Amino acid sequence: MTPPGTYLRFPLPDGSYGYGRELTEPYTGFYDYRTTEPSDDLDDLDATTFLFTQSVRLRPGDQWETIGCRPLEGEAARPVVQFVQSAGDFRKCVIYDSEGLERPATPEECVGLERAAVWDARHIEKRLLDTFLGLPNEDEVNARVRLE
Repeated sequence: MTPPGTYLRFPLPDGSYGYGRELTEPYTGFYDYRTTEPSDDLDDLDATTFLFTQSVRLRPGDQWETIGCRPLEGEAARPVVQFVQSAGDFRKCVIYDSEGLERPATPEECVGLERAAVWDARHIEKRLLDTFLGLPNEDEVNARVRLE
């Protein structure tokens, strides 16, 4: 486990590189930043925004490297907000954040939020590449809030 504020670099399926940052445990923010060669320029990363934030399960063999650490501030220091939706009754949702606040919500209020989940590193890598290529990502589409 790496401390909050740690920057990460990892290869994407096409050989390019994606970048993330450890936020409040257990969340990682993933930058709208991709390079063809490995970079460790933290200022470039700080100048970009997160595409999404999610929990990630790293396994032996995952090639995620630590490239630096800075205190969290700005977007990286904000609470992570996600939703949970009942499998039995899709109209029942809860929105919660990383500071422990939660409230009941309608499915419509969850549109645009990330579903609470833990993604494998390879699925994050594929989702990022699909995003950069302008392609839909099946895992992300399936994780969206169900409206009916």
